[in-house]
Amino acid sequence: MNNGHHPSPNLAVDLGGIKMNNPVAVASGTFGYGREYEDYLDIAAVGAVIVKGTTLEARLGNPPPRIIETPAGMLNAIGLENPGVEVFLHDHLPYLRDKGVTVIANLAGNSIEDYAAVSACLEGHAGIAGIELNISCPNVKKGGLQFGTDPWMVQQVVAAVKKETSLPVMPKLSPNVTNIVEIAHAAREGGADALSMINTLMGMAIDVEHRRPVLTNIFGGLSGPAIKPVALRMIYQVHREMDIPILGGGGIMNARDALEFILAGASAVSIGTGNFVNPRAAFDVLKGIQDYMQVYGVQRIADLVGKAVLR
Repeated sequence: MNNGHHPSPNLAVDLGGIKMNNPVAVASGTFGYGREYEDYLDIAAVGAVIVKGTTLEARLGNPPPRIIETPAGMLNAIGLENPGVEVFLHDHLPYLRDKGVTVIANLAGNSIEDYAAVSACLEGHAGIAGIELNISCPNVKKGGLQFGTDPWMVQQVVAAVKKETSLPVMPKLSPNVTNIVEIAHAAREGGADALSMINTLMGMAIDVEHRRPVLTNIFGGLSGPAIKPVALRMIYQVHREMDIPILGGGGIMNARDALEFILAGASAVSIGTGNFVNPRAAFDVLKGIQDYMQVYGVQRIADLVGKAVLR
């Protein structure tokens, strides 16, 4: 490798039709609607802001406690608290659009019809670059089984959303499955333009003094560095089997972590729990990727994607 200094690389990414100026996004639920972080960094300089999960109607979420730190991560059981799609469109989207932010809307629902309806609400509103589908939600019509754990349901929900929108659609895959490649294929068959990988792993914590689960919801989503090896493995598996852009995330805390995800097969990365530890994490990761590319003479992000191979 050449360790000399090279011209600034091209950081632009096309994530299945979602155009990003650079490969660093911030994950849904960890960055609010952008306003919360504007004192720390230029939110328009982030490759994309994936906004807080949005449902058809407002949700209060789960009662507290609903977040707890764990070794090398955190558990959350927020319960998709949000003001509903109409408030997002009228109160938050104009602000982000005026700031010049690349916005990816994150959608959730209790039924296939819910996902389709929220997608239809977004259609025709300027300033949304794409849709991320949170399919780690219970399907109330199927006894609470998560959409993201059943290949048929994954295909159906993606297909339903694709019928309602002209925007690129990117389901966020659940790691709580036996065969992630099978789920990825189902998403692609439904019409997915890209994949977001991975959502949180299911976990719990117990208060030994009071002898009870810590979270009111009992179970929560585990995120942070603890899940990074799982995320890397799943992205590597899917990239090896399929030609589809991947937004990789799961425990990225610094540029080195992000580069591992890109080398495993991610076209871009998302920062989640890292934002809570360092509000400028997205900027620091981007700077580190840029420095790495300059040092090693890499001109495009695409030249690094999936290049982790045994020689």
